[in-house]
Amino acid sequence: MAAEASTRRDALVERLFGATLGALDVLSVYLGVRLGLYRALADRGPSTSGELADAAGLNERYVREWLEQQATTGILEVDEERRFALPPGHDEALLDESSLNYVAPVGKLVVACVRPIDAVLDAFRSGDGVPYADYGADLHEGQAEFTRPMFEHLLGSEWFPKIPEAHERLQADPPARVADVACGQGYSTIAIARAYPNAQVDGIDLDEASIAAARENLAGSGVEDRVGFHNRDAADPGLQGRYDFVYMHEALHDMSYPVEVLRACRGLLDEGGFVVVADERVADAFTGSGDDVERLSYGFSVLHCLPVGMVGEGAAGTGTVMRADTVRRYAEGAGFGGFEVLPIENDLYRFYRLTP
Repeated sequence: MAAEASTRRDALVERLFGATLGALDVLSVYLGVRLGLYRALADRGPSTSGELADAAGLNERYVREWLEQQATTGILEVDEERRFALPPGHDEALLDESSLNYVAPVGKLVVACVRPIDAVLDAFRSGDGVPYADYGADLHEGQAEFTRPMFEHLLGSEWFPKIPEAHERLQADPPARVADVACGQGYSTIAIARAYPNAQVDGIDLDEASIAAARENLAGSGVEDRVGFHNRDAADPGLQGRYDFVYMHEALHDMSYPVEVLRACRGLLDEGGFVVVADERVADAFTGSGDDVERLSYGFSVLHCLPVGMVGEGAAGTGTVMRADTVRRYAEGAGFGGFEVLPIENDLYRFYRLTP
């Protein structure tokens, strides 16, 4: 038994050491993104620390340390003259905001999750929540940047075509009215309008900063005449019964009162309308072990999604790991009579169709 315990101990120590290296890499990528270092390096080509510091308007000594760290960990290349460069392929992963391989936003998400760490520690003791706004701009920017390529590449070509009722109605006349609830910075809203030129799409979100960013993103998009962004509650009586289709992407598990949110979404529907919810594709039940998606979901849940979902008296406290049975229970509590898991394949998300 002692030998087995020692082996397990050593494996854990090795694992956490590797995780520490990975965490430091992610945080260093965050610096490179926030300070514009990758962009400056891509624009200039191979550069010394002094050249890159001048191009980015930064202190050379800090830039030199960052460049050496990036080369040591294999994110950048360096030659004998100490000129640093982005290797082919790394530029796409770190700079191409439209690519499905764009991974740079994870830095913002990780930083956002630990920004209010003292408040999270207090919440563990008190049972209170941590407001979404306390996670700062990194959170809503990181979420928007991470999901944007999927909305632009998959929403109108793979996801919605697998929902025949939505796909057909969005192409038909009279123009369908769509509510994109909890739209964040609006990339999903804009993607719906681009994929379906007849549709009128409203993005609705309670977060003022997200709606301000969404309006900026809308400018020059080419769909300004068919998209509107609204900083208001989906339960606003002025919105009731106006929409043929309501979409909510990766937001329900963050809601303190998910049943009430779904009830508000049901109230948005015109006769014959329905709701589609996309949320985490986690396992059907807790097993004590899990794949990488389950591990990722629990990690974000402990630090962000659960604290956000614990804000308010009687909050549901769902957390990121919202299983299909939980969504069904919330839908039934909100008065939906129909519940269906849709046949849409995606590594991260599961899609649900709710009908009154």
